[in-house]
Amino acid sequence: MQKKQPLLITTGEPAGIGMDIVLILAAENKLQDFARPVWVTADAKAMQTRADELMAAGVLKSCPPWQTVDVNIEANNFLKHLSQQGADDNNAFILLNISCVAPVTSGLINISNSAMVAKQLEIAHKLANDKTVAAIVTGPLQKSALIEAGIKLPDGTMFSGHTEFFMQQSGCEKVVMMLANQVMKVALVTTHLALKDIPAAITADNVRQTVQIVVDDMREKFGLAQPRILVCGLNPHAGEGGHLGTEEIEIINPVLQEFISAGVDISEAMPADTLFTSRHLSNCDAVIAMYHDQGLPVLKSHGFGDTVNLTLGLPYIRTSVDHGTALDLAGRGGASATSLYQALIMANEMADRSIVDIPLA
Repeated sequence: MQKKQPLLITTGEPAGIGMDIVLILAAENKLQDFARPVWVTADAKAMQTRADELMAAGVLKSCPPWQTVDVNIEANNFLKHLSQQGADDNNAFILLNISCVAPVTSGLINISNSAMVAKQLEIAHKLANDKTVAAIVTGPLQKSALIEAGIKLPDGTMFSGHTEFFMQQSGCEKVVMMLANQVMKVALVTTHLALKDIPAAITADNVRQTVQIVVDDMREKFGLAQPRILVCGLNPHAGEGGHLGTEEIEIINPVLQEFISAGVDISEAMPADTLFTSRHLSNCDAVIAMYHDQGLPVLKSHGFGDTVNLTLGLPYIRTSVDHGTALDLAGRGGASATSLYQALIMANEMADRSIVDIPLA
C-alpha cells in the first residue's frame, strides 16, 4: 500500500494565532480535505490550553482530536515513533511536540520561547529537504521577538524572516517571494529593503535570477508549460524613455530581451500603474514587481486574508499565510483560518504535481 507524504504546518509564534487557525480548520474537518496526513509543530501543552480557551470563547464547540509525538530532531527518532504508534485516521492531525521553555500566554510574547520557534523551522527544513514531508506550510512568527532573543540566520546575520531562513538552510543563492490569490500572482525582485536601497539592488544578475526562478517554478510547481509573465518597471512610467530614470533602459529591459529571444512569453518593463489593470492581468499568469510595496498592496487589495505567500526557488515546496501573529486575537476568537486553508490547498496541489509516494509503515 502507498500513502501520500504529509503536509507540515509550523504554528510559529506560540503567543500568536498560529495554533488558533490550525484548531479552527481541524474542528471544521478541513484538514482532511487533502488526502494526506497533516503534521503540526507546536507545544502540546500550549495547544491544549489554546483549544480550551477557544472553546471557552465559543469559537470551538469541542476540542478536535490529535495524536502527539515528541520530537527529537537530533536523533530523528520521532519518525520511528510515528511508525510504531501508527497514525489514527480519527485524529485531525499529528502534533510534533516541541516544548517551549516558558509557559505560553495567549497574546503575550515571551522571547524565552523564540528558540522553540526557530526549532520549528529547523525541523521543517530537515523534513522537507529529505522528502519526509511533501511541503511546508508556515504559520506567522514575530520577527522582532527572534531578533531580540538573539536568534540568527544560518550565516550569522540578523533573523529577517522565513524566506531568508529557508534559502540559507537550503544553500540557495537566490529565492523569490511570490504572493498569490484568485486574482493574480506577484513575485518580487527585492523583498524587505528600505526604499532608498532598492535601486542599487536592481542589478542585471538579480533581475535575471528572479525571472529564471519564476519561469522554472511556474512550469514545475504550477504546471504551466509556457507561463505568461508581465514585468513592472522600477520608475514611474517605466522611466518615461529615460527621463524619469534609466534602470529600465540600462538594466531591466536588456535582461528581459534575453528571455524574449529564448522564447519566454514575458514583457519588457511596463508602467506599474497600467500593468495592474484587468486588461493586462487577464492575459498573464504572473507579475514580477521590482519591490515589495510596488506589487503587494495591489495584490492584497484584491484578497487580503485569501492570499498565499510562497517561496520559489527552494528544493521543496513552502507556502505560508499572508498575515501576522495577530496577538490581540490569540485565544479570544476573531482569527480567520482562510489564508492557512488556501496555503494548504496550494501546497497540496503543488505536491500532487510532483508526487512521490512512500510506503505505509
